[in-house]
Amino acid sequence: MPYRSTVRVTTSAAAVIAAALSLTACQSGGDEPAAGASRTPATSAASPTASAGTASTPTSPPPAASRPAGGGTPAATAATASPVSRTSAKPAPPCPATALKTRAYQAADRPDGTGTGAAVVEFTNASGGACVLRGHPSVAGAGNGSPEHNTPLSVTPQGTASSVRLAPGGKAWVKLTFVQVQGEGDGYCASGAKPAAFPTLVVGLPGAGAHQVALDDGVFAECDNKVTATAVASVKPV
Repeated sequence: MPYRSTVRVTTSAAAVIAAALSLTACQSGGDEPAAGASRTPATSAASPTASAGTASTPTSPPPAASRPAGGGTPAATAATASPVSRTSAKPAPPCPATALKTRAYQAADRPDGTGTGAAVVEFTNASGGACVLRGHPSVAGAGNGSPEHNTPLSVTPQGTASSVRLAPGGKAWVKLTFVQVQGEGDGYCASGAKPAAFPTLVVGLPGAGAHQVALDDGVFAECDNKVTATAVASVKPV
């Protein structure tokens, strides 16, 4: 009958559709992937993350050998290591004879006797610039205003010579100690020689010329034409 034929066809179609749905469910919901499907390795999923981590890693600091000692920055270290410039004062020249004024006076500390005994010669820088004195003096008795008639005294140096810098108006000194005259009147010398008296002495310093100087009071009286002389000093002797 036509009705039965229609029912069988419908039932067969339903069975085909059910089978197809069952196969699809097995492929999508089962534990095993469908045949032919490719598996993605675990490392493939991690690779983008690792690449991103490598790209974002900060630059490593330089090795310790390339960094300045003490942790300072290179600029600060260079500034510290730079030498400090210093400007030294220009050395003063020797005092010329024309720059000096001299005077002499009897020393407070002198040998016993009736002669001069000892005198202090004072040098003053009368120029407008600094200059230097140095050394032990030469000493001679002035002879009637003529250098040819001077009487050189034998000088025994005392003390170590050093440079004395004189600013304008500055002073320096030497002390002269003579062989003392003894007795009254014209006196006498212990050696038996005749005492000598000079109204002025000629006192010289190395590089500073010779200077004729008189005592503030009296004359230079001495024996044996000998004198002990200190080096020029910045401290006034007594």
